[in-house]
Amino acid sequence: MRNTQHQPSQQRSCTPYNVESWGNGYFTANEKGHLCVLPEKKEIGPRIDFMEVIKEIQEQGIPFPTVIRFHDILRAQVQLLNITFANTITEHGYQGRFYGVYPIKVNQMREVVEEIIDAGGPFDHGLEAGSKSELLACLAYNDNSNSLTILNGYKDEDYIRLALLGRKLGRKIIIVVESFSEFEMIIRLSKEMQADPLIGIRTKLSVKGRGRWAGSSGDRAKFGLTCSEIVEGVELLQRNGMTNCLKLLHFHVGSQIPDIRIVKEAVTEAGRIYANLAQSGIIIDYFDVGGGLGIDYDGSKSTGDSSRNYTLAEYSADIVSGLQQICDEMNVPHPHIVSESGRYITAHHSCVVTNVINTIHQASNPCKTTVKEDEHVLLGNMRESAEHLKLENCQEIFNDIQQIKEDTIAAFRLGVICLVERAKIETLYWLIINRIDTMLADLDFIPEEMQQIKELKASQYLCNFSVFQSAADTWAISQILPIMPLLRLDEEPSERCSLADITCDSDGKITRFIAKDGYDQSLLLHTLQPDEDYFIGLFLTGAYQDVMGDMHNLFGRLNEVHIYCDDDDPNDFYIEEVIRGTSSQQVLATMQYSPEIMARSIKTQIDLQIKQGTVLPREGVGLIDFYESCLQGYTYLNI
Repeated sequence: MRNTQHQPSQQRSCTPYNVESWGNGYFTANEKGHLCVLPEKKEIGPRIDFMEVIKEIQEQGIPFPTVIRFHDILRAQVQLLNITFANTITEHGYQGRFYGVYPIKVNQMREVVEEIIDAGGPFDHGLEAGSKSELLACLAYNDNSNSLTILNGYKDEDYIRLALLGRKLGRKIIIVVESFSEFEMIIRLSKEMQADPLIGIRTKLSVKGRGRWAGSSGDRAKFGLTCSEIVEGVELLQRNGMTNCLKLLHFHVGSQIPDIRIVKEAVTEAGRIYANLAQSGIIIDYFDVGGGLGIDYDGSKSTGDSSRNYTLAEYSADIVSGLQQICDEMNVPHPHIVSESGRYITAHHSCVVTNVINTIHQASNPCKTTVKEDEHVLLGNMRESAEHLKLENCQEIFNDIQQIKEDTIAAFRLGVICLVERAKIETLYWLIINRIDTMLADLDFIPEEMQQIKELKASQYLCNFSVFQSAADTWAISQILPIMPLLRLDEEPSERCSLADITCDSDGKITRFIAKDGYDQSLLLHTLQPDEDYFIGLFLTGAYQDVMGDMHNLFGRLNEVHIYCDDDDPNDFYIEEVIRGTSSQQVLATMQYSPEIMARSIKTQIDLQIKQGTVLPREGVGLIDFYESCLQGYTYLNI
């Protein structure tokens, strides 16, 4: 084990949470033990203290939980993606250029889309849409005539008409054909509207992706044309004199690609398709590698589902060099390279900050275990185990009490032991577990069975948020999100715990966390102090989590605070905008309730109680006002 005794406190304090691996250079701790944001990734540059941000949020009366967006990180990621590809193209002598495209499905929030368009303006960074609603947004916001708007997904006539409307506005809107029938629709409607379409083809590669989204690639992929369909489609365009409209070849082998070898294989296969078309006289301008540029959520730099085994520089180099080699070999032009990288751009800029409101301990309220005559043998055996426990026999005792605990539950279900006896056995069980835990430090070797004690003892920190709303992927697909405290990072954390949310659902918890050598079922946090707020952050939530949350338990959207760096400000930041989360009446109205009718119903019921004399008039008015204020208030706990 690496010795950390002489490390600076801020470096040592981030070690348990692996910040240096997943933070991409944007996060560090300061001398106060507070987590900080480095918008420019420079130790001597601007430094935004999370606790100063929280202080200002509280001063403005904004309750937690809250989404905090650091727009400078969003801008930095856009610039980094474009500059890295541009540098790679220059270094390799590649003859095309790079066009970034942001898929707005990753995070459709207007403020996010506007920021990306603005930051990407110098690079002609465009947008991608996969539905009519997304296309409507792209038409309104992507007014850069040099950038691309890529249209994916299955299409109807209105979808294609909207795309052709964009063409009449002088936009580079490329309709990507996902199924063969779309060729005929595009040809017919473009003639009807007298608009020249820009057409792309999505090819269904044989390359199979890996990880959670492997099913979106390979021969059984949902989208794309087979090689025979591509040949037929080109011939159809030739018959209609529209081969000059074919501008883009597109492929996609899955979101969050963990292994760079998948990217290399896909570029090689798609590159051959492009080169063969070019040799036959079909000159395509754009080579779209789709999405999939991964995020190293757990910092392991591996091929695990929540990681990646490559850097952005390696990703760009393998795409550029792989395609260049094929083009040069087959003597065809180098096409422009398009990347639909959304997760990479947005993930780091947003986090969810929540306060811990309570601790749920295992056996937090032990009962008295005094001996009584005729007590059940199971209770006697547990008591005897406690009396005979010592270092030399701790593994034997551990095995014994596990069996006693199982027998106790079975006996209670059958009515063999009473509630009081079961309570005493549970109290003794946890007493023994705690004593064994203190002995483990003196063991040279900890048996595998006893390594689970730290998880058995783990508390639950009750946090003021909903997993289903703010961390949907942790529940739905077991996605790892980095989680850590925002303060007291100059103290060694000692409380091992999982996180529980405030929903009434048993799935409303997080029990899988990043560890040094993999994953743990619990997270080390600090013991809560009386009268002190303890804040934790869920990080890398800017991709998908912001837009996938549901109305589970009618909690609704969180408050949002948008932060911008300002090196001239004493705290290096200012709050540019606050977007209030949904109120109770808003989420109720979404589910077809009428808050006005509900409030009127409560008033009628209270008026009846006043007439009957069970409620005083002044009290009744106060109760009505309280109900209406709750309708207008934040859905989360006011703690």
